[in-house]
Amino acid sequence: MSTKTTAGENLLEEFPPVSTEQWEQVIQKDLKGADYAKKLLWKTEDGLILKPYYRSEDLGGITFLDAAAGDFPYVRGNRASGGWEIREEIEARNPEEANRLAREALAAGAEEIAFQSAPVSVREDLVRLLDGLGTASVHFSQATPQLLQLIAESGVPANGSADFDPLGDLDFAAKVLSKVPASFRPFSIPVLALEEAGATAAQQLGYGIAAGIDYLDGVTSRRIGVARATAALSFSVGIGSSYFLEIAKLRALRLLWSRVVESFGGKNGEGRTAIFARTSRWNTTVYDPYVNVLRATTEAMSAALGGADAVTVARFDEPYAGPTEASRRLARNTQIILKAEAQIARVADAGGGSYYLETSTDQLARKAWEILQAVEAAGGFTRFQAEGRLQVELDKSQTARESAVASRRHVLLGTNRYPNSKERALDRAELDRVFAVRRGARAYEELRLRTEQHVKQGGKNPLFLLAEIGDPRMRAARSGFASNFFGCAGFKLDRHRYQSAEAIANAEADVIVLCSSDAEYPAIVEQLMAALDARAMKTPVVIAGNPESAEQLKAAGVVDFVHVRSNPIETLSRWQRHFQIGQS
Repeated sequence: MSTKTTAGENLLEEFPPVSTEQWEQVIQKDLKGADYAKKLLWKTEDGLILKPYYRSEDLGGITFLDAAAGDFPYVRGNRASGGWEIREEIEARNPEEANRLAREALAAGAEEIAFQSAPVSVREDLVRLLDGLGTASVHFSQATPQLLQLIAESGVPANGSADFDPLGDLDFAAKVLSKVPASFRPFSIPVLALEEAGATAAQQLGYGIAAGIDYLDGVTSRRIGVARATAALSFSVGIGSSYFLEIAKLRALRLLWSRVVESFGGKNGEGRTAIFARTSRWNTTVYDPYVNVLRATTEAMSAALGGADAVTVARFDEPYAGPTEASRRLARNTQIILKAEAQIARVADAGGGSYYLETSTDQLARKAWEILQAVEAAGGFTRFQAEGRLQVELDKSQTARESAVASRRHVLLGTNRYPNSKERALDRAELDRVFAVRRGARAYEELRLRTEQHVKQGGKNPLFLLAEIGDPRMRAARSGFASNFFGCAGFKLDRHRYQSAEAIANAEADVIVLCSSDAEYPAIVEQLMAALDARAMKTPVVIAGNPESAEQLKAAGVVDFVHVRSNPIETLSRWQRHFQIGQS
């Protein structure tokens, strides 16, 4: 290839075109006969099939590709420029404390403030709460009707928003809209709550948009114009760990909502909506909590690249403790680094034009629209929820999601994979916080906390001896697996290499976990059981693996087998009961 080019020359012309068939041939060769679909096609929770690569022909039928950033249908964002507001949550007991923390946050780089609870009852409290905050936008989480009434009567603050679900009382919602400042968004569709309840990405969009339709239908029938109704609404959205899919989710949300507003007669930009994103609670863990920083970073990137208007990064210690200056600073600085150092805010819709992302956006929007149509056919979101049908669907998806964590198909690093079995969390964890929100890690955390509580009360933490013997490759792999498996319950582990079964029988252990190859297990077990009998020892023996000789090994005295198809929660709970952990 020539290295000499002239100004304006298209370098791509020097590379020959490659057909889809040629790509497929190379892929099949590299797979060496492995199943293409199982290895390279990814099926999402919603059943969407995402391919390992896309070509221009895959974009056929997508209608929004020519729209620029800031233009209808707003897939590429509400603005022609990039950027978002850094929002920080404030927990406080009174207006004075909340105000002090808010001013400190703004001075340290926050751009918006979200008061987790509003400790106000009269106008004077509200004035003290907002004193010195200038023009910074203020958000009220968990807003009450009393608070909205106070804001409506006082006109303070003029700029901000609140998390208040208007569907509970549409008459009240219409009255609020006639009184609150036009620049204040009092209502929010709680898509975040749907995410925490187990909803898949498409369900979050479908149910969230359906709730928005009921809101528009309700307030416009009460003589509130579409422009006023849409300007008063935001969508609060939880951002999960599926990096590109979460970007597509926000893009699809704007697409869907713009179409809905258009159907209500909205025009001249009224289809834009404010999206307030928050990193996921469901994903966070009590154990190895600094991994939460990494999770929140990628989630915040998804929110920013997806075009969220404001982003909140959860504190890494949120699952188990109240806020500290250090954890608040770390959460805040995560966004400041992304915005000021990584320069993510410089480009609007940085992922736009990616065949993968555009296709994912389109597929997700279509799936969500199907869900929306099913809800509308059932009488609308309010009726769908009141009849319990929403909860049935959420329970199904939540069960599937929790099953993926329990089986370790969905990895929570430090909790269900690669745990630090020596870590202790009981003394630093506020249990009312640990179990206040339904999180994916809960079942594993309950196991660990039971073991810790047992030891704290004077009980013994059973020692699981991971006895490596025989084939070097298999013994190392299986002891590594067993260490991860039993470490999830916080059991004491001792990983040792042995030359003979007799040496294993002489070791101190409450449980012996044999780590070897399938072919070697029968002989090793026979020798080990003989050595244990000679010493009158009843130490339970467990096999790491699922060999074909399992029935023979059971007959010889093996009590359990742990392998990739084992249910960790059931197995570890059974061993806890064996040692009377959590029985008092």
